[in-house]
Amino acid sequence: MNVMIFAAGRGTRLKPLTDILPKALVPVGDKPLLQHVLDKVAELPAFKNKEQEAVASEVGGSRVVVNVHHFGSQIINFLRLAQPHYPFSISISDEREQLLETGGAIKKARSIFAKGQPILIHNCDILSNADLTALYASAAETSESDRVGAALLVSERKTTRYLLFDKDMRLMGWTNIQTGEVKSPYSDIRERMNRNELSMYAFSGIHVISQSLFPLMDEEQDVFPIMDFYLKNCDTFCIRGVLQPGLRLLDVGKLDTLDAAADFLQDIVR
Repeated sequence: MNVMIFAAGRGTRLKPLTDILPKALVPVGDKPLLQHVLDKVAELPAFKNKEQEAVASEVGGSRVVVNVHHFGSQIINFLRLAQPHYPFSISISDEREQLLETGGAIKKARSIFAKGQPILIHNCDILSNADLTALYASAAETSESDRVGAALLVSERKTTRYLLFDKDMRLMGWTNIQTGEVKSPYSDIRERMNRNELSMYAFSGIHVISQSLFPLMDEEQDVFPIMDFYLKNCDTFCIRGVLQPGLRLLDVGKLDTLDAAADFLQDIVR
């Protein structure tokens, strides 16, 4: 199994904490954000079940990758101390020379991942009760005829920016309902929206990407956002939305959400 945790962000909305700490190491409750995500990953059957991990090793092993940029040495030191406590090895994708954004980060780390297996992507500042096992499995369940590219965990939370999906939950585009901006490779996207043919959901920051998309990534610059990449290619590859019933999610991106994060964690484990 492949997992990548995005931990390279500057965390500007969490200043002044991130003037001395990387966002990934900002504490929530009794441990940093990154540790909360690592603990959740450690609960996946691929790592808890020794027999499954043995099978994974035979087909190329499992990989957990963390990218670093802002105060990257602090994250590397933290992971060095944390490594013995996890049932998987943790590799570093070093972006300290240049922050590559989300798409560029995946592209840079591609040589680290176990070949042929999808990659579970998780932002370090997302806390949730997401069923990561089901999400990972859903990417593999899509038929080959659909040319599966990615499975995106989405929710019905209120925001100004939404992903647009058709009745089969295939990604069609993106819209900002505040500005009216729309992005899509489909020329008739606004007509479909006006006919109420599309559903709007918020992206969670958690997704699974197939390595079949790597050749398309080679056509991109070193720095690019993964969502722009998905929107550019969703008419060629199946980019599917996954709506988890009862999903609860908190984006710990601002100081006010940080204050509520500890209570949120207590609540979702009850």
